[in-house]
Amino acid sequence: MTSVQGVRQGKDATRAGNLVAVASKPHPDGSEGTTTIVLADDHTVMRNALRLLLDAEPGFEVVAEAGDADAAVRYVRGHKPAVLILDLNMPGRSSLDALPDIQEASPETEIVVLTMQNEPAFARRALQAGVRGYVLKEAADAELVQAVRSAAAGDTYLQPALGARLASADSREADELSERERDVLRLIALGHTNAEVAEQLYISIRTVESHRAHIQQKLRLSSRAELVRYALDRGLVEI
Repeated sequence: MTSVQGVRQGKDATRAGNLVAVASKPHPDGSEGTTTIVLADDHTVMRNALRLLLDAEPGFEVVAEAGDADAAVRYVRGHKPAVLILDLNMPGRSSLDALPDIQEASPETEIVVLTMQNEPAFARRALQAGVRGYVLKEAADAELVQAVRSAAAGDTYLQPALGARLASADSREADELSERERDVLRLIALGHTNAEVAEQLYISIRTVESHRAHIQQKLRLSSRAELVRYALDRGLVEI
């Protein structure tokens, strides 16, 4: 079998605009069928190697291939695959920006990101956007199949080494918040306005706004919804 790691050396060889899809199809007798997959990566050599890897797995069927995010959206809409394998760095539109359109095109399709981006911030953003799996291309041989199976079953898969880095980064970020910033974040997550936070903490609205700006800068979050999710995920508030 061709090694995915080996073909990474030829990553600059050829680019294409086709898309590969894999979706779940029941057998005529009603038993559980194949996991259909759409494969989106702009490098033909990489797609060929990934397809060899996936086609060798019982129960997997690659139904389409795409070379950019817009093609991925079209094929997902047309094939309704069980899983979309999505490269983050493709020509044209950002794959992360295309996620809402992909999810709208086929809400039941689970997404596994396969990328060279090993920074925790990319994994965090992808997972927050609803991605089920995040695997680095350097580990595709060993981990992509498991990630696809997990995603098809509705489970989240994060490459272990990257998961450890993400947890470490989250811990450092949380430690960077002052006690007052934690208080502000907790109240914001509970739905209080800036004025209500100021009243409860006996500080000015301007001070609340300053704390909020610092929190968003430290955590690299841009909206109230992201702040709420962060606070819930880290146990700062309870539903």
